[in-house]
Amino acid sequence: MISCSEKETEEAGFKLGSTLRRGDVITLTGSLGAGKTVLAKGIARALGIKEAIVSPTFTLVQEYEGREKLYHLDLYRLSGEDEFESMGGEEFLYPDGITLIEWAEKIGSMLPDDAFHVDIEIMNDGKREISITGGCHECSLS
Repeated sequence: MISCSEKETEEAGFKLGSTLRRGDVITLTGSLGAGKTVLAKGIARALGIKEAIVSPTFTLVQEYEGREKLYHLDLYRLSGEDEFESMGGEEFLYPDGITLIEWAEKIGSMLPDDAFHVDIEIMNDGKREISITGGCHECSLS
């Protein structure tokens, strides 16, 4: 899908978030400023989370309470899978809620086979192309 604004990107997150179930893992990839955290805000809104969603770059993990618990990870500063494993990160791959992982490509081989993969690409005109693949259940965003 093509997003022309932050509002549309957040709405795409809301639509995805309304389909999510406990145990789902969503990977968010894209360059800095692509809109990963904006999309995460929409997912959180769909889960009934009232807290402000911010990128957890300096804390690594933010936890939020809603209809399901939401774990929001930002792996930008991680060196790779070994560091993720040593910090106990594997528990977030099989959550008792829903896990969003920004910069998930850093732990690519560790990700569950049934994870949703969201890639946001900044187009030449500033619009965002949002691609969603994977997942273990029906997801209709139309």
